[in-house]
Amino acid sequence: MASKFIQDYCPILRTIDEEWLLSGTTDLTNTTLVDVDLRALTISWDKYTVDDTTLFIGCELDLEVEIALRRRGANFLHAPEQLPYRPLRRNLYTYQELMEGYSEKEDKSKDLEIYQHFEFGKQCPSINEALWQRIHDFSIDEGLRRLLDFDKKGLPKRKAVGFMGGHGTSRDSVDYKTSLRTAKKLAEAGYFVVSGGGPGIMEAANLGAYLAGAPEEDLQWVFTTLAAAPTYKDAGFQEAALAILERFPEGTESLAIPTWFYGHEPSNLFASYIAKYFSNSIREDTLLAIALYGIVYAPGSAGTTQEIFMDATQNHYVTFDYVSPMVFLGTKRYSEDTQLYPVLTQLAAGRDYANYLYLTDDPAEVVNFIDKHPPFYVNQ
Repeated sequence: MASKFIQDYCPILRTIDEEWLLSGTTDLTNTTLVDVDLRALTISWDKYTVDDTTLFIGCELDLEVEIALRRRGANFLHAPEQLPYRPLRRNLYTYQELMEGYSEKEDKSKDLEIYQHFEFGKQCPSINEALWQRIHDFSIDEGLRRLLDFDKKGLPKRKAVGFMGGHGTSRDSVDYKTSLRTAKKLAEAGYFVVSGGGPGIMEAANLGAYLAGAPEEDLQWVFTTLAAAPTYKDAGFQEAALAILERFPEGTESLAIPTWFYGHEPSNLFASYIAKYFSNSIREDTLLAIALYGIVYAPGSAGTTQEIFMDATQNHYVTFDYVSPMVFLGTKRYSEDTQLYPVLTQLAAGRDYANYLYLTDDPAEVVNFIDKHPPFYVNQ
């Protein structure tokens, strides 16, 4: 399978558990151990096979043990402690981690601290900084692999459906509310909603999924609460989101995949998992790659248009072995204002994905179309 998330080589060991230590596995050639504290254990390392394909990244060992393993060819890599982010992560972010230090009066969040560090050398990072950022983003890839749990056919066990649209879309707009209702219905139908992690349509998608199963009167309360701070530039934007979380402390899980590349925007508080990347190109390609059960395109601007054609390219050339639905949520936007839908239908003529394009304004029709058009395997 061509999926970028299927990995059957160079195992990565992250914990002292049945993966290796307790299973009796002693061959650590072509193996990487990540962020494991080995100091409290008595391990007979002479019984383990290691060579220059064995890599310890961010692992804690007694110095004498490390030196002995180095003499046998093992390699070690340690990240500097002064970085504001952890290059070696076992898990994806949560909004609580990114928002740590934030207050309504002053944003001292971890998210902003990482962005400021990144922004300082974004155009031309040092080789050290570039290395830590790449390792960080690889760790995020790994976190997504574990979360989505791809099978041998290249399909995630969580049926991921992506949402794209304008980050500046106001919370009190029709597009925001329609997107929220669509995501809610998709989550209720068993799909795993994925967004780009920012405000606007992306927040609507994660919030809609979070509220799966909620009655209409709860939605009206949510819309009223959000209207107090319609855009992310308005005072009280995060406080309105926190008020919703306080009233509804439990919700359906969803995923956000944002980036620090485009600047600092408020963290999306409604996603259960946040896969935040330094590299925007990897982030966008990844979001499209994992949404094998379809992508919903609400009205957006240049970024959304770019993502439409990136997704069309993956479908056109069947990059990851499957053709997936592309649903355009906004008839006027995509058939009149931009004519992007007619362009896509013309481009897809004669291709497998021609039947996987759909244009509507109705959230229920979105779910119905995606239900009837599961990922289509193309044997190339």
